[in-house]
Amino acid sequence: MGDGNCSDGSTALAGTIDDTEALRRVYDQPAEVTQKKVLDRLDAHCRRFIALSPFLTIASTGPAGTDCSPRGDAPGFVHVVDDHTLLLPDRRGNNILDTLQNVLERPDVGLLFLVPGLNETLRVNGKARIVTDPAVLQSMAIRDRIVPDSALEVTVEQAYFHCGRSLLRADLWNPDKRIARDAFPRLGTVLADQIQGIDAEAANQRLEIAYTTNLY
Repeated sequence: MGDGNCSDGSTALAGTIDDTEALRRVYDQPAEVTQKKVLDRLDAHCRRFIALSPFLTIASTGPAGTDCSPRGDAPGFVHVVDDHTLLLPDRRGNNILDTLQNVLERPDVGLLFLVPGLNETLRVNGKARIVTDPAVLQSMAIRDRIVPDSALEVTVEQAYFHCGRSLLRADLWNPDKRIARDAFPRLGTVLADQIQGIDAEAANQRLEIAYTTNLY
């Protein structure tokens, strides 16, 4: 486990792991097929999974640290340009632009695609850049008129399927496990508790409009 001293001069807690050798003493080596399944491209199975996926998370890192953000739309909203390139439209959001600003500083991103009903997930890692070419953005328009302001072009470096044990443990797709809407306060109410001067009812009304008529 090491002598308890970290490389930065701080002291590690007893029972913690602070180097790769110690980590490997706790875990078995990955199976051969697990090591070989990582592709450097999108094959037919990856393409099909992405076409079926209405939701993904994207991780990125910038000066303020690492961020993970959700992205969702109708299945196929992420375009596969070729075996090494993806296009991810940036739909209307909160305009904080965490992911986009991170990409400007460091292009490395990690995407996790989910398909409702399937327990496996698809992981795609690569380099991203922001594109604003009108022809590219028009190809991702909603109803041929609502065009995204930008898109992320992701150059694929790794692509591989992750087994379904995490989703099975979570029983994620079980409709009987859905949480009732009244089991947790609406976002406007949460914000009113967290931010002084916010009116909960007005915030919830604004969010209702954002979730319906202003979804795009």
